[in-house]
Amino acid sequence: MTFRLPSGGHLDRDTVLRFAFDGRSMTGHPGDTLASALLANGVHQVASSVKLGRPRGIMAAGVEEPNAVVQLEKPFPEPMLTATVVELFDGLVARSLPGQGRLATEPDPARYDAKHLHCDVLVVGAGPAGLVAARAGARAGGRVVLVDDQPEPGGSLLGSNEYLDLKPAVEWARAIADELRAAPEVHVLDRTTAFGAYDDGFVLAVQHRTTGAARQRVWRIRAQQTVLATGAHERPIVFPDNDRPGLLLASSARTYLHRYAVLPGRRAVVFTMDDSAYAAAIDLADAGVEIPLVADVRAIAPENWAAACAERGIEVRPGCAVTGTEGTDRIAGVQVADELIPCDTLLVAGGWTPAVHLFSQLRGGLRYEPALGAYLPDGDLPTARVAGSANGTLDFAGCVREGQAAAETALSATGFAAPPTAPLPVSDARRRELAPAVEWQIPGSESEEDTRFVDLQRDATVSDVLRATGAGLRSLEHVKRYTTIGTAHDQGKTSGMLAAGITGEALGVDLADRRPTTYRPPYTPVAFAALAGRHRGELHDPVRVTALHSWHVEHGAEFENVGQWKRPWYYPRPGEDLHAAVRRECLAARTDVAMMDGSTLGKIDVQGPDTGEFLDLLYTNLMSTLKVGRIRYGVMCGVDGMVVDDGTVIRVAEDRFLVTTTTGNAAMVLDWMEEWLQTEWPHLRVFATSVTEHWATVALVGPRSREVLAGLAPELDVGNDAFGFMTWRDAEVAGIAARVCRISFSGELAYEINVPCWYGLALWEALAERGITPYGTETMHVLRAEKGYPIIGQDTDGTVTPQDLGMSWAVSKKKADFLGKRSFARAENLRPDRKQLVGLLPADPRVLLPEGAQIIETAHVPRPPVRMLGHVTSSYPSAVLDRTFALALVRSGRERIGETLYVPIGDEVVPVTVTESVLYDKEGARRDG
Repeated sequence: MTFRLPSGGHLDRDTVLRFAFDGRSMTGHPGDTLASALLANGVHQVASSVKLGRPRGIMAAGVEEPNAVVQLEKPFPEPMLTATVVELFDGLVARSLPGQGRLATEPDPARYDAKHLHCDVLVVGAGPAGLVAARAGARAGGRVVLVDDQPEPGGSLLGSNEYLDLKPAVEWARAIADELRAAPEVHVLDRTTAFGAYDDGFVLAVQHRTTGAARQRVWRIRAQQTVLATGAHERPIVFPDNDRPGLLLASSARTYLHRYAVLPGRRAVVFTMDDSAYAAAIDLADAGVEIPLVADVRAIAPENWAAACAERGIEVRPGCAVTGTEGTDRIAGVQVADELIPCDTLLVAGGWTPAVHLFSQLRGGLRYEPALGAYLPDGDLPTARVAGSANGTLDFAGCVREGQAAAETALSATGFAAPPTAPLPVSDARRRELAPAVEWQIPGSESEEDTRFVDLQRDATVSDVLRATGAGLRSLEHVKRYTTIGTAHDQGKTSGMLAAGITGEALGVDLADRRPTTYRPPYTPVAFAALAGRHRGELHDPVRVTALHSWHVEHGAEFENVGQWKRPWYYPRPGEDLHAAVRRECLAARTDVAMMDGSTLGKIDVQGPDTGEFLDLLYTNLMSTLKVGRIRYGVMCGVDGMVVDDGTVIRVAEDRFLVTTTTGNAAMVLDWMEEWLQTEWPHLRVFATSVTEHWATVALVGPRSREVLAGLAPELDVGNDAFGFMTWRDAEVAGIAARVCRISFSGELAYEINVPCWYGLALWEALAERGITPYGTETMHVLRAEKGYPIIGQDTDGTVTPQDLGMSWAVSKKKADFLGKRSFARAENLRPDRKQLVGLLPADPRVLLPEGAQIIETAHVPRPPVRMLGHVTSSYPSAVLDRTFALALVRSGRERIGETLYVPIGDEVVPVTVTESVLYDKEGARRDG
């Protein structure tokens, strides 16, 4: 027998999907879930309970479903999936579960990935409140992310037949969604569940994808402000035999009718203590379902709903309850007082429990609201607020108002002005008249086995709760663990509040005095494979780009990943490969003028009266003696005396310094600073702030760089006497206020021009108009290696001291203490055969040594073990040297200068001569032009 209506629902009726369940072939349509398709085919029982083996059926229509857990067999085995959230597809094969599922034994052919996303406002939930909040954020020009677990927006409107302004409410929702998808700074993530909320606006969400290579994607979202419009779950009612297939939540039955055109049965009794069940009764009656009775626990039934029921011949009986059910595989009748009413379906409505899980994960406080019988958010958090039914507001107009208000507060906190409030649509939906009479359970006979189920997935009953309280447990957390209520896949979405209420009754306490159980991530089950992801390419890390990135792309730059940054690697012209392009760029920097985007250089603003003292402790050399307007190169070591980073320190004012770091170590250095400030030196009055992305930096390099800068900054005296090496000046460059530093990482006359990031592109284009050659990171590496300048992390490996790099001059002998100082006196660090940085010149100037290649003493490869003297750290062809060269860490390297050593490459052994690390302009004359 089919239970599908001939029309209606949000389905593609023209396409038929074939699937199988428990060996039976069935059909459905795109837009169905497995649960709706099963109900349409007359299937209610889909599982057996885990402990007692009792038949269990579909009870809900969403993630709150406690019963309908199935085993997916095709396209690949996957256990314990909830039928209400499995989207139907052609060829799906599933089976019911007698308790627990089984893991797949063959490899999972699906792919999983993860991506990062940053936004000003994150909105979780695309119901009325969430849609309005996201629209307000988009219209204000903010970066907005809207996350919702359904394939289409609308939330509760998808399961209703409400009209707004004489149009179906779902059309209003779709119109807002279309506006959001068309906005340039908005991401609408459908089929996406936010399952974890953490500090600093970090939210994890999993997306079930229907296109692309990846089956699921984990989104790592960073938001300045979050609006939680997560809705509410309808509660069942606890009474004897309340677990038979055919028992559904009233709102879910309404959803199956309006969204999937599915009738849950032919004759249904409605059992309620909440107004919302009346809408379901009336809609099902209008669709052809016989509704003999609405049993309302409350003493007075709502007049308007009762009148609407009377028009349809539905008896409304206030002050009564369902006290039991009859049937085997499905409900055949319900007991009301002394009367057995034949039916095949029972709809229950016990009130609503707001979905406050994410708010609670953020450590938001909860308060008990007696009128709703639920815990609600107790105020807002600095970065998160709750709107709509998640906040206990259960009418459409109230949800829309709260969504708008939450968005305005969030926008104000992020610096955006909220747009004018749009007129609210007019709804013809009937309003709530009476607050629910909260009843947690209907008593059963003490002589019978307790079948009043609180948690259907765990087979936990009222007796289990009473046994826990009788054993002396008073905390809801303890009762949860004693009974296992709320620990299954559904996390107690329908059972948690019932267990709390029954516990409160048993103890004779007010739930306002009891702390609710803790909501922990994940909100819904997440596959371990999705959490692991692929972590490859752009999926491995956030992709960061500089303010000049669009110019680089436009002009054909090839990129390499440095940390999380996309940096121009080289700029090939037609017909050029990597080596030809880099040779041209190197010659431009050595003989003419060239420029590089150095914006990714780590920049940390360090302020406070004790900053000089702090930097003296952090670096191996003195920083407190640096004068305002001067710059000093510094080396930073770990407590073991090994180099962890290097860079320049600029003194901006008496109590303010700008510290630069290597691109990849910017976050590490800031974390290192905070660790010492917060744990070892909390007495120091110092504040460190990352400003890396605030500044765009352009390195202007080459013999003609002074001439170019003089033309762009006519008021700046660029002579050596007025603007000496390792000093900085404020000036207008190309009409832009800039800080110009005379620093060189190439050994050539060079300047680093720093401007606020939003002026970076204008500065770069002003330089490009003068025909200056841009160069990338590969050329930068060649230029610095020719001068013997090491790159931390490439020419070091965590076992290298400043002395090993030939930088004893950078280690202060005046300071009483600094990080790493004591380690320099360790016998291990004073060994004469430590690896030291040297240069290598292959005997054949055309041979390029592989980076990482080992260095040995003999001209042939002896049998293992082979004594390794060191390894090649950097290797390049050089245009100015007209040959290849390398840098290497070699044992007793400086004592070996002039010696011939050997590098095995494949089956050959290449002879190399050890040289000083500086191979070009050893006198440093080119630095001053």
